[in-house]
Amino acid sequence: MKLSVTIRRGIVAVVVAGIALVSQSCDFLNVVPDNVATTDNAFKLRNEAEKYLFTLYSYLPRNGDVYYNTGMLAGDELWIPYETSIGNVFSFEIARNNQRVSNPYYDSWSGHYDGAGPGDNYKLFQGIRHCNIFLKNLKDPDQVPDLNDLERQRWIGEAEFLKGYFHFLLMRMYGPIPIIEENISVDAPEGEVQRPRQPVDEVVDYVIQLINQSENKLPNSIDDRATELGRLTRPIALGIKAKILATAASPLFNGNTDFSNFTNEEGTPFINPNFEVEKWDSAAVAAKEAIEVARANGHQLYDFGESSFDLTDTTRTKLSIRQAVAERWNPEIIWGNSNSTTTTLQALAMVPLDPEHDHNNARKILSAPLEIARMFYSENGVPISEDKTLDFTEEAALRTADASEKYNIEEGFETARLNFDREPRFYADLGFDGSTFYKYDSPSNSDENTWVIRAKFGDYSGSTHAFHFNVTGYYIKKLVDWNQTMSSSGASYKEYAWPELRLADLYLLYAEALNETQGPSQEVYEYIDRVRARAGLEGVEASWKNYSTNSSKHTTQEGLREIIQQERLIELAFEGKRFWDLRRWKRAGEEFNEPITGWNVYGEEAESYYQIRTLHQQEFVAPRDYLWPIDENTILQNPALQQNPGW
Repeated sequence: MKLSVTIRRGIVAVVVAGIALVSQSCDFLNVVPDNVATTDNAFKLRNEAEKYLFTLYSYLPRNGDVYYNTGMLAGDELWIPYETSIGNVFSFEIARNNQRVSNPYYDSWSGHYDGAGPGDNYKLFQGIRHCNIFLKNLKDPDQVPDLNDLERQRWIGEAEFLKGYFHFLLMRMYGPIPIIEENISVDAPEGEVQRPRQPVDEVVDYVIQLINQSENKLPNSIDDRATELGRLTRPIALGIKAKILATAASPLFNGNTDFSNFTNEEGTPFINPNFEVEKWDSAAVAAKEAIEVARANGHQLYDFGESSFDLTDTTRTKLSIRQAVAERWNPEIIWGNSNSTTTTLQALAMVPLDPEHDHNNARKILSAPLEIARMFYSENGVPISEDKTLDFTEEAALRTADASEKYNIEEGFETARLNFDREPRFYADLGFDGSTFYKYDSPSNSDENTWVIRAKFGDYSGSTHAFHFNVTGYYIKKLVDWNQTMSSSGASYKEYAWPELRLADLYLLYAEALNETQGPSQEVYEYIDRVRARAGLEGVEASWKNYSTNSSKHTTQEGLREIIQQERLIELAFEGKRFWDLRRWKRAGEEFNEPITGWNVYGEEAESYYQIRTLHQQEFVAPRDYLWPIDENTILQNPALQQNPGW
């Protein structure tokens, strides 16, 4: 279904001609209101209980929306104009060093200031409370008498998973949290109401216990694709279990001595200062099982394949990369979140490609800093700082594209040296001055003479609009489905459910865990190389041996760790994963203290445009900023809680 979208100052009006508006998962999003005062009637019949079940899903973060995906704008991966047309995005305040202990931004503990305004999303403890209510009633055979046993078990499994997942999301942000096994009665003694925080290892054990309980209650796949896409499956549970265990095994929570003095009343550290390699063993085992079950149930890396249009291999590779995210319900997506679709996100990323295209319909405000553009490999599949055959030291030097480069950069166009000789993911994910942007509505019906971005000030893609402008000179093509069309009369976007988990993510997670337990091996290389092959690159061994100044880097655990981490940052770019990965690796203190830079988007000629300008100097205070602050009012209300160190 394509949606014609007109955007005005933060409001998206969706006009559908000739058809009714139907979500990608139909009845699945038909949830009960959150302010229901009583549960007396919610569990009398199947229909009402099902609505309550879908209410549990409504607490999942809406990660397909820049307002709610914390990782998109709280770090250094994307930058937007500060005086932007989309209103306050509180995660961007975190990126700009404005986090605070009074009314913290993205306060998932109390559920305030977490999205576009107070109390919009991320009320995770409230979600846990509803899970507990649901589980208590569904486990009572006298409740919902018209529900069959098989469906009852499935619904219990969904609630168990979501309860565990909400605990994990809180732990990922705050570290130690209270475990809410059962809801507290309103007339409970004060000592029961004031729950203390529990060590991270205990939280992880509890979460994994819940997911283990849920796993075999969930279906292997969704049979009713008309109404149930987005609901939980066994591959989802196993994949998320692997991600949770990898987070628990990572340096932030495994052997982190920075928080040695952060203890409970018994003196037990909330974060274990002793490194345990066994945690990586558990993550590796879980990731391998998740991969095997996912593949057994039809999941595979996405391949764009053949097309009715006349396309080169270069363009098909780029579409395989882009559409792995944007192709609705493609086989690579293990978990697509129907609670969060992407029409608005695409419009914020999209760039006008013709003088007649309205900047209100293609706002182009999501901008990748130069640091992110440098992160992608050279065409030889190694970091540009390591490539011994290509010199990128003069990154702003001007160079003219020749005929061999025309499917990535317009032939005869003069652009920066940084934009040449790069890997396919660079050209698939990013747009820039002079780059091609192939879509379904290509003027030539092929990738010959297709759309080209012209981004200098005054050009049709440039930053002349008062609010809708790109601040770095790099546009985000990856998030825009290739079916997007534009004309002088409007824009059409094909929405897709947000991909919470892709198979490529699990491949790289398994490679990471395996390297941490046993070091470099052919199996580690194999899983990295599966992702690299889809991206049009040679394998790790061949690339580093033949092209890197550090030709033996992949043969050491430390060197391969660096390779795997960069591979994750590239493959999962702009999906909100970088922010959380850098935190769990304890690299945020390094990466988030660098200046945010971009090209001079106000330049009208190549010489003035390709000048580097600093947009902001980030400041990340380590170790304080690795954990979210708890609102000071929450601390006052519950003296059993301790504030996170440094806040």
